[in-house]
Amino acid sequence: MIQRATNSYRIILILWVLAFVSGSQVLIMSPLLPHISEQVAVSESLLGTLITAYAVFVGVFAFIAGPISDRIGRRRILLIGNAIMAAALILHWFTWDFASLIVVRALAGVAGGILTGASLAYIGDYFPRDRRGWANGWVGSGTSAGLIAGIPIGTIVAEQFGYRWPFLAFGILLAVTIGFLWRYVPQPDVQRTDHLSIHSVLDGYTTVLRRREGLAAVVIFAIMFSGSSLYMTYLPTWLQTTLGVGGGAIATMFFFGGLGTTVAGPSAGTLSDHFGRKRFIIFGSFGLAGLMVLTTYFIVSMWVAYGLFFSVMGLYAARGTPFQTLLTEIVPSDNRGTFINLTIGVGQIGSGLGGGLAGAVYARVGYAGTTLIAAGAMVLTGILIWVFLPETASGSADRSPS
Repeated sequence: MIQRATNSYRIILILWVLAFVSGSQVLIMSPLLPHISEQVAVSESLLGTLITAYAVFVGVFAFIAGPISDRIGRRRILLIGNAIMAAALILHWFTWDFASLIVVRALAGVAGGILTGASLAYIGDYFPRDRRGWANGWVGSGTSAGLIAGIPIGTIVAEQFGYRWPFLAFGILLAVTIGFLWRYVPQPDVQRTDHLSIHSVLDGYTTVLRRREGLAAVVIFAIMFSGSSLYMTYLPTWLQTTLGVGGGAIATMFFFGGLGTTVAGPSAGTLSDHFGRKRFIIFGSFGLAGLMVLTTYFIVSMWVAYGLFFSVMGLYAARGTPFQTLLTEIVPSDNRGTFINLTIGVGQIGSGLGGGLAGAVYARVGYAGTTLIAAGAMVLTGILIWVFLPETASGSADRSPS
């Protein structure tokens, strides 16, 4: 028992670092867009394509990697994906223009697609149901730490020395962490898919989409991620234009956002283990809609922006941790990777489309119009979750053999 507890904490720590790097290298793109625009001489309207390139490749390769992970196991997927991600991040150092930057962001998207849902599926395989929200909350706090430390420091470094430095640092850290992943993260003993073929892959996706809650989750993720991307992509640009602030103020805002997710994520995950996931997900969706609408009306100084972003990111975590945990509980383990990667992969494609659309919307109707559209997406996701997704009550039998 003591040995398993030690292993559990060690596994969570390693997955936490992976979440820190993987999350930071995505989230830092938004505050780096103004610096990239200056350093590679590209117009603001094209910057969103960097997010689109990453997200589309994440979505495509997520569809491929999910069924493979059901066959070969999560550990191997984690090792392969993180090796490619480390290489892609280090290659940012060698970019010389906008086209080369898109290429390495696409390569990072390949790795992101392989890793999509891998840690979440691993948690679903390794931890029992009444500990999954807790485990997922703490692993997810690695992304929060990126907001608190990785992104603010990376943004300041990029402002002083160029956008390549943060990616190089993230890549080196990830390369070191892969050794610990190899040594200390075992393959969970759960049922796996017996064989892998094009027919079995298509059959796996058909199986999850035939389930009412499976199809609903896919649609919800597409809408939810596209709305989030609409809101987040040009927020730093709008703040810099409206309030005349620099990279330091934007970095501080992300610091407060990280504090919000750190407070809300683990707490919401643990509470959802006891009280069910669904109520947290719905509350977070409707709460986010309200804050998005208020953004351009309430932010008259960066101190207001700090408080509002703290609340926004807290609600993201209060919704996201239970939602991700819910995904591990509505399909059996031999289809878990397929289902999780399908939902998050479609969500990433939605994020890419939202990021690409954000540039056109921002240029045409301004950031106020952008936030209204994003808020509408949050309201719609809340309604769909309320109607179509099941509750996984505390103490109910697990469908997987974890």
